[in-house]
Amino acid sequence: MVEEITDQDFQAKTNQGLVLTDFWATWCGPCRMQAPVIEKLAENYDDVKFTKMDVDANPATANSFGIRAIPTLLLQKDGQVVETMVGYQSEDQLKAVIAKHS
Repeated sequence: MVEEITDQDFQAKTNQGLVLTDFWATWCGPCRMQAPVIEKLAENYDDVKFTKMDVDANPATANSFGIRAIPTLLLQKDGQVVETMVGYQSEDQLKAVIAKHS
C-alpha cells in the first residue's frame, strides 16, 4: 500500500527504515504513469515503506527538498535522503535503487 502523507506528518512517517516518497500532482501526466509502478512495488516489498505527497496541497516539504520537477522520488534511510530521482522511473530502475540501499 502507498500511504498519502502531508507536510504535517512527513517527518514522522519517513524517519525510520527505508522509505520511498513520490512527490506528484493530479495534473501531472508522468506522475499518473508512475503511480501504478509504485503501487506494484509496494505490494512486493514488506521492508520498504511507500508514501506519496501531492505537491500542490503540501508545498512546504517539496520546497524544503528543492523539488522543482515532478514526479520526483526520494528514497530515505532512517530519515536521511540517500537517492533523489527526477522524472518517470521504471520498475527495474526502482528495484535497483532499493536493492542498493537495502
